[in-house]
Amino acid sequence: MFMQEYFIVFPEGDVQEIPGRLPINEIVDVNGKRLPLPLPTNKMIAFQVTRIQTKENKGGNETYHHLELLTAEELIPYAQRR
Repeated sequence: MFMQEYFIVFPEGDVQEIPGRLPINEIVDVNGKRLPLPLPTNKMIAFQVTRIQTKENKGGNETYHHLELLTAEELIPYAQRR
């Protein structure tokens, strides 16, 4: 049986399993779920997928999505304008 496993890697090095693959530059929450755009505000915790690494094993693949924490200023272009 061949297994595909997906993980997010936080800037501090913590790893968490997620249900599926994420594209590069995707904006996600702390659980690795895609955030719908436009964001309601720029004052929230959000991460961006900056790198994807796949480790191939005999019984399956592990895909690691490395995240970068975005600042409030970096989230302004993704937030609703009022």
